[in-house]
Amino acid sequence: MKIALKSILILLTLSLSLASCRNEEDKKSEIEKLSEEDDAKVKVKDDKVKVKTDDKKIKIKEDADGDVKKKVKVDNDDN
Repeated sequence: MKIALKSILILLTLSLSLASCRNEEDKKSEIEKLSEEDDAKVKVKDDKVKVKTDDKKIKIKEDADGDVKKKVKVDNDDN
């Protein structure tokens, strides 16, 4: 009885983990969405990522402590 219960628990855990990973593939980050635009320019260095479009500039940097900093600058042509 214990073997059957363990087998059922292992199968349940495995099926839940595979289902949760499959859902993550559909989600895209903001950087991925912006980089797919036609006019987007993406630059990647060791610890920096820069994405530049017509109206946005995004800089993502990782410092020595492992903290991630994100800066978003939106250009407004309303002036």
